[in-house]
Amino acid sequence: MAQTSSDNVRTFVVADDDDGIRLDRWFKRHLPDVSFNIVSRWARTGQLRLDGKRVAPGDRIEAGQTLRVPPAEAAPAEGPGAKPKRIITPLTEDEEAFVREMVMAKGRDWYVLNKPPGLATQGGTKTNQHLDRLLDGLANDEGQRPKLVHRLDKDTSGVLLVARTAKAAAHFAKAFSGRTARKVYWALITGVPSREEGMIDAPLAKQPGTGGEKMHVDEENGLPAKTRYRLIERAGNRAAWVELQPLTGRTHQLRAHMAAIGHPIVGDAKYGGADAFLTGGISRKLHLHARRLKIDGTDGKPIDHTADLPAHFEESLATLGFDRMLGEMLPLDNPDPAKSPETKAKRTAAHAKAYRKARKGERRSRGGSTPEKPARKPRRK
Repeated sequence: MAQTSSDNVRTFVVADDDDGIRLDRWFKRHLPDVSFNIVSRWARTGQLRLDGKRVAPGDRIEAGQTLRVPPAEAAPAEGPGAKPKRIITPLTEDEEAFVREMVMAKGRDWYVLNKPPGLATQGGTKTNQHLDRLLDGLANDEGQRPKLVHRLDKDTSGVLLVARTAKAAAHFAKAFSGRTARKVYWALITGVPSREEGMIDAPLAKQPGTGGEKMHVDEENGLPAKTRYRLIERAGNRAAWVELQPLTGRTHQLRAHMAAIGHPIVGDAKYGGADAFLTGGISRKLHLHARRLKIDGTDGKPIDHTADLPAHFEESLATLGFDRMLGEMLPLDNPDPAKSPETKAKRTAAHAKAYRKARKGERRSRGGSTPEKPARKPRRK
């Protein structure tokens, strides 16, 4: 609820749904016409107050606090050099149906979507159709719309979580930033890595001259970036189907890392150039899919969902002769096959079987020498 004084200063009380969010996010949600630069200037000059105290755009706000906002500033005069106003158009029935079809599962304060390839997560220059806009189609009866808490590249498909309340958004955002959320991607890559599984540890930075649109490995100035990969199946030396787990969350991390080791993701012209494409009827679309997401909900219970592949990825698997059943994932906490519960159980069973067989031979020998127990195989490191 907003109140306006005689000098047009506005006063707002922070609602429960906004508890814990950043102040600049509050403005984007409730006063979208106020730019970040204006908010920063108000804060810098002391015109913006929270419970009577100065506040910065990045500060977190709490429910019940009182926010003092200066009078709205007049819009700049329109002219030849003025930027056109952004027009927000309501969703059509087809657009509402489109976003509802993406919903794989929902909870009290979240939705899990399967984002199709080709749909941007957020808007930008010349990008008017994006998921953030379509989320209006999932608004509740009070008009509250879900909130993005992470993103996927435009041409990457798969699991994407959105929060239905501000409190849930803060919870999930913390989980993603703290790396407690576990994500598994599937990708088709050109060529075959020399090792069946490994860790790519290569710092990433924005590549100069690309306007921040492309990343590259930069050992001196890059931010830490780690990706675990595992080979699922290979098509000779031509291509491979791999499972990828990003242990950090850098922009374009999986794409940049796979290209850096000489095996770009199929269809990724930005990082692989002409080497990222396969002949023989393989789609030229990007073959990167967020297959699975596991994250703790606000109630402590795990949210764990798997997204079906888009049509072009499924067709490429079939064309290359890959066995779809081999894609069943290992447990997220046991990425090394040698350390998985299934492998350990098989080894234990094999050892027990060998021991029983030796004991049976001992009984048949009727007093013969007692055989030694089979030597335990050395554990793989």
